Amino acid sequence: MSEEILINVTPRETRVAVVENGMMQEVYLERASRRGYVGNVYKGRVQRVMPGMQAAFVDIGLERAAFLHASDIVRPAVSAGNGNGDGAPAQSNGNGGTPPISGLVHEGQEIVVQVIRDPISSKGARLSAHLSIPSRYLVLLPYAKTLGVSVRIEDEDERQRLKETLGSLIGEDPLGYIVRTNAEGQSATALAFDVTYLGKVWRVVQENIASSKVGERVYEELSLPLRALRDLLHEGIEKVRVDSRETYDKVCKFVHKFMPELDERIEHYDGERPIFDLYGAEDEIQRALRREVPLKSGGHLVVDQTEAMTTIDVNTGAYLGSRNLEETVYRTNLEAAQAAARQLRLRNLGGIIIIDFIDMVDEEHKRQVLRTLEKALARDHAKTTVYPMSALGLVEMTRKRTTKSLEYQLCEPCPVCNGRGTLKTPETVTYEIFREITRAVRQFDAEKLMVLASPVVVDRILEEESVGVAELEEFIGKTITFQAEDHYAQERFDVVLL
Repeated sequence: MSEEILINVTPRETRVAVVENGMMQEVYLERASRRGYVGNVYKGRVQRVMPGMQAAFVDIGLERAAFLHASDIVRPAVSAGNGNGDGAPAQSNGNGGTPPISGLVHEGQEIVVQVIRDPISSKGARLSAHLSIPSRYLVLLPYAKTLGVSVRIEDEDERQRLKETLGSLIGEDPLGYIVRTNAEGQSATALAFDVTYLGKVWRVVQENIASSKVGERVYEELSLPLRALRDLLHEGIEKVRVDSRETYDKVCKFVHKFMPELDERIEHYDGERPIFDLYGAEDEIQRALRREVPLKSGGHLVVDQTEAMTTIDVNTGAYLGSRNLEETVYRTNLEAAQAAARQLRLRNLGGIIIIDFIDMVDEEHKRQVLRTLEKALARDHAKTTVYPMSALGLVEMTRKRTTKSLEYQLCEPCPVCNGRGTLKTPETVTYEIFREITRAVRQFDAEKLMVLASPVVVDRILEEESVGVAELEEFIGKTITFQAEDHYAQERFDVVLL
């Protein structure tokens, strides 16, 4: 398996692609206008203490003072067996257990805090004194002697294995750790790598805290290129190609510091062709925004993303096969299983996913298709759970949602159909206009009426509905005129009383 990471950097946008055997499997993007502060750690100074709100306002060098609640200063005890998700700060239980804010901080006090919510509108950022620094499989909690496992890892044997493995790795380390969800099934070697990485990061943060002034950032959540290397770079990656000299230098320093054994994998790309054109990545992104995905056999997938779930429908299309119908369906479903797994990664689809395979009679064929799907999903960095195929040929599965899907990041709802994907026909709009005219005449007094609508609707009314218009004028006793407006969408119209 040949695997590479491509990093494309422009002044306002950075993109990272994961390529396996010459085909793009995943793509991530970050835009300068949307980079927030969440995850950053600052040395701040308490400006005001508000006992009535159980909160304080802290200057961390941003435009507005940030908000720090008492429950984000005192952490209730976390048992070593339970953990706390993926390292989110524990909150007060609301039963009066949190001490008064005035007893925790005072005006003018210096305090090290982490941003847990970006500034919104007129509100400043929200802070926490419970620092957490993530790696690929672990979260470091430097101020909490905790050894926890994410509650999303449900298998008790696996939870115990991870807990014992981490315990043997950290020994008497006074720092706290939580095992993240995607550590499920990982080896002791992988966890040891993260323990070493987090230890180095925390030492750097401590040095920064000691030397920094109030309002200065002492830890910044990694930018996309470095975050991608932290989470994606492993022994199986042959090359990391970066098309920006400045970013290449940063990547080299990062890898040399935390993953020196992979130094030689980093390469600066200075070719004439754009780096994303090397493996047709630009075309793949455009195809990933389409509803239909063609299969090599002639069949195709239809991907529909809704609020509740994502559905993937498998169709044979032009593929007829060379044997019988069952064999044709089986071959199509096998190819579709691999293609569906790839589309989930490429489009970054999460939540509930339903795959509607073509009905198969042979039980062994069903098992093989399910195995193919599970095998294809094994390389997915997001946690997936696949359930048995139903009698209708449906496979229910879930995929952990980490960020917005590719479509939601790159696109917005159509202003004409408001994201429905369909428009009312001119005939439907015509009859809505007739009903609106009747309603307006009953409510208001006017000599005549004018209807403003799109040209296609007005043309239809004047040509195919002329008799209907005459009957309506006779029924309401008013004159109706129609005016075409080129800038009106097909569904838009206005009834004006004159």
